[in-house]
This record gives sequence, C-alpha cells and structure tokens, in this order.
Amino acid sequence: MDRDRERDYEKLSPFELKNKLIELATDRSERMMLNAARGNPNWIALEPRHAFLQLGLFALGESERTAPAPGFGAARLPAGLAPRFEEFARRHAGVGGVGLLNRCLAFAERRLCIGREDLLQELAGAVLGDHYPTPPRMLPLCERIMKAFLVQELLGTAEDDRFDLFAVEGASAGVAYLFDSLFEAGLLAKGDRIALGTPIFTPYLELPALNDYELVEVEIKQDEARGWHYPATELAKLLDPRIKAFLLVNPSNPTAVSLDRQTLDAMAAIVNESRRDLVVISDDVYATFSPDFVSLAAVIPRNTVLIYSCSKFWGATGWRLGVIALHQDNVLDERICALPAQSQEGFRKRYHSIAVDPCRLKFIDRLVADSRRIGFNHTAGLSTPQQAQMALFALQGLTDAARSFTHAARAIVRRRFETLYASAGVPLPADARCTFYYATIDIPDLARSRYGEAFAAWLRTSFEPIDFVVRLAEEKGIVLLDGGGFDAPQMSVRVSLANLSEESYVGIGRGISELLADYHAAWEKTRRSAK
Repeated sequence: MDRDRERDYEKLSPFELKNKLIELATDRSERMMLNAARGNPNWIALEPRHAFLQLGLFALGESERTAPAPGFGAARLPAGLAPRFEEFARRHAGVGGVGLLNRCLAFAERRLCIGREDLLQELAGAVLGDHYPTPPRMLPLCERIMKAFLVQELLGTAEDDRFDLFAVEGASAGVAYLFDSLFEAGLLAKGDRIALGTPIFTPYLELPALNDYELVEVEIKQDEARGWHYPATELAKLLDPRIKAFLLVNPSNPTAVSLDRQTLDAMAAIVNESRRDLVVISDDVYATFSPDFVSLAAVIPRNTVLIYSCSKFWGATGWRLGVIALHQDNVLDERICALPAQSQEGFRKRYHSIAVDPCRLKFIDRLVADSRRIGFNHTAGLSTPQQAQMALFALQGLTDAARSFTHAARAIVRRRFETLYASAGVPLPADARCTFYYATIDIPDLARSRYGEAFAAWLRTSFEPIDFVVRLAEEKGIVLLDGGGFDAPQMSVRVSLANLSEESYVGIGRGISELLADYHAAWEKTRRSAK
C-alpha cells in the first residue's frame, strides 16, 4: 500500500481499518491468516450455559402443566416449583448444568436470603421470556445476584454496597445510554470538557466529538515508561473545574493494566478534597482478569458510574450482557436537584408521564426511561432470558469457592501473552496489575532497544504510523490493530490474546520480529547507499 493510501486509511477507526487489513492478509490464499485484532474470546463458559438450557427445559415442562390448548403453554408458572425442581434434578442428576443449578439455589438461599421458590419463579419465568422485564431497570433477584457478584469481584473494599443496577445490552449500550442521559439531565452540555484516560478504547475517543455531544477532550495520559501508570501530574488535570466528567477503562484497553493503589488513593483525594462534583465513568469490563482488582466505585462510590459486561470473561459477546451500577447516594442526583428552575421545568415536561414528581426522578431511572424515549419506558429493559443467563454467569462466579474458572481464564491469556513476548524477543513486563488480555507493543521503542536510536528515528520519520500493521497483513498474513488509534504511541500495535490458540502467538511474535528486521535491513541498505 502506498503512503498516500495509508494516510487515507489512518483517518479510520482501527476497528474499520481492521477490515482492510483482513483483506490484505487473505490476499494470498496459500497462507493462513492470524487475526489477533478484535478482543472476542475463543472460549465459552459451558456450565452456566448448560444450566440455562436445563432451566429452560424445566420451565417448559412447568408451563405445560396448565396448558390452555394443544401446542400452547401457560404464561404464568404454577406454584410449587421448588419441590418439583428437586425431582427434576434427581431425574437429571449428572446432566451438565443441573449441579450448578442446585448450587445456585443453595447459595442464594444461604448467602443472599432468596427463597428457592422465589428464585425459580423469577429465573424460570425469565428463561421463557413471556413477560416484559418488570421492573424495566432489572429483575429484582437478578439485580441482587449481579450486585453480589460485583461486590465480590469489583467492590470488595467498599464500605457501602448500596448500588442500583440497570441491565443493558453490553457495555457499549451502557455508555451510549449514559451519555444521552447526562445531556438530558444537564450534567453535560456541548462545549463542556471531558477527561479521557488514554490510551483508551477507540470509540471512547470518538464519542465525545460526535455532533450529538461536541465535548472538548482532555487527555489524562498513562506513562508507558512507568508501566502505564497515571502520573500525579496527569491526574492533577482533573482539578480543573471546567472538566465535568472523567471517562476511563479499568483495567485499561489497550494497555491491559488496572489502577494501582497509589492512583486509587490519588483519585479519592482529588474527588473528596477538591472535585466533589466530578462524574467518573469507569468501564471495568476486564476487571475479572485482574487479581485483587479494586474499582473506583469502591473508593469514590458517590461519584463513579460503574459499567460492567459479561462478554469477555464468560465468552458471551453475542449475548450482549452488561450492567450500569450507580450508588444510591450519588453526586449525579445531587447535582440534578441543584439545577435552576428552568431546568426543573424541562424535567417536568419530559418525564411527567412516568413520574408524579419528575424533578426528583433518580438518575438511574432517567437512564431507563431515556433509553426508550420516555414513552416506551414500560417496555424498556434487557430481555428476561438475557437477564437469566447473566444471573447464572454471576452465580457460577459466586459459587466457585476454589475460583477454578477464574484461575483457568486468567491462565489462558497469560500463557498466550508469555508465548507472544518470548517469540517476539520482548522482555515480559513485571506487573501484578496486568490482565494479559491485550498486549501493546511499541514498535519504535522495540526498534530502539534492538537496533539503536538512529534506526528508531528513521522508522518514525520515514513511514506512516500504520505502515507496520499494513505490512504485517500484506507480508505476514497477521492482522493486529494500530495502537495509535487508541492514543497509544504511534506505530505501536495492539494484540488481542483472547481470540487465537496459544500456538498462533508464536507466529505473531516471530512475524513482528521478522518484519522489524526487514525494516532494519532496508535502513542499512539506505545508509550504505548514502555513503
């Protein structure tokens, strides 16, 4: 690809550029393409899926008990599900998923004070999907289960677990709903400043600039040389009262590290001492891959909107399962109540059909209503089968006392990470906060360490930033994402460790190293010609 064409493609999101790279990588039919661009895991969690299907079979059998006509089942399940499920479980002992269902019922009864009959009525009815989600924000017991999981995995240090959850179609839908409602509530307006923790997931760079929002972006930059920590000088930018919100991914994407204790404490000091009005939006999708993870929602709960998705950990991107979590005592509701009379009148006009006192409508309930343009509030909410599967995913995590699934999932990506780095000849980063879900390799930095600063400078100035990923695709059949599209260093690459076999990362690592050697050979030839 010539340089002018590369400049055209540099304007695209790396996720759109990926499609062109795939085309280049498949141009030679005799070779196998290695596509480590998108972070879609190549595993699925089997047991909670088996449990979902067995629960569905049980629910169908119960629906048939009071069938109104041949070929029809009853919309409402009859009472007495608990003893009949015990019989169902005995008859299907040893069938995949039944053991998990038994453990779930016992755990919910013992630890969450949820009766077996109540849980079966909600989950079995949810699997059948014959009712609108009620309440639309989230089914009550599914919410309690998911909150217990978040407390265990993300909020363990929180002294107060009074969080409300809104079940949404994955984290991306959660962020889209959130931005819309922040604007509707007057907490953000066009021209306001929003801080972004960079490098960051590309859509989060693109979203604030859309004509819907037209926000001014302020980067809070991680320091590559210090293991992708946020330096105190960068966090200090948040002291600027013109910054209305701070959006970050924790653990980060693409740099794959979680916030350290020093950063958590610094954020708490900034918010509690100077910026009590700051709205913090924390995408914690990769939290379960990080040992001893602590969310910002645990240290500054009043200010943090937490977003979590089941997509990555359980291999469930197609299910579209996520939640927005917001503390019941939060700065968003406080700021809404303090808005001027003109704003309050606007709220009355917007929400009068769903609330007796629209001005006191909580922000999380505004999220639900705004997601369906108010008039469809009664049909809002994530589908009930999706909520049932989400609850079963969470219950698997809650009942896995040995944390065997968690350790196995972490080990899968760590082995691939180690294989990639060994094959590329790159030293492993020593950081306990690393999730190993992605790897960000700074190609000019690798060039400097391997061949010297003069070569690295030539590489940076002689080629377009995407030239390395383009040539990887063209010449090696390897598809990676351009790190610059995440605001990572120019000519860096993001490698997903989730979606290929361990052996594939041998080829990717070698391909990166071989291509860098090819550039170096070209540089040496240029130097000799110059002499």
